[in-house]
Amino acid sequence: MKSLIVLCVAVGASFTIPAFANADLASKKNCLACHNTDKKVIGPSYKEVAAKYAGQKDAADKLAQKILKGGSGVWGAVPMPANPQVNEAEAKTLATWILTVK
Repeated sequence: MKSLIVLCVAVGASFTIPAFANADLASKKNCLACHNTDKKVIGPSYKEVAAKYAGQKDAADKLAQKILKGGSGVWGAVPMPANPQVNEAEAKTLATWILTVK
């Protein structure tokens, strides 16, 4: 029984650590200067982004490109600048994480 409890805790921890790690990545890459998990700052909240792209097969790839190259017109008049401090793997990690925000 103890082994089962330890296994459950270990498995649960493996699912929560990436969420914190990706929030940390967003902080390190200065994403939080314009975005927040649940409220609009300069750009939309991550919850709004996740809801807008929910169910789209290529959403993570689209968002990763927007993170890298920037964009405009989707969320209003304020454009999102390109983020040269973010590499492609980090952009994909961030995009995948953003899509999980509820």
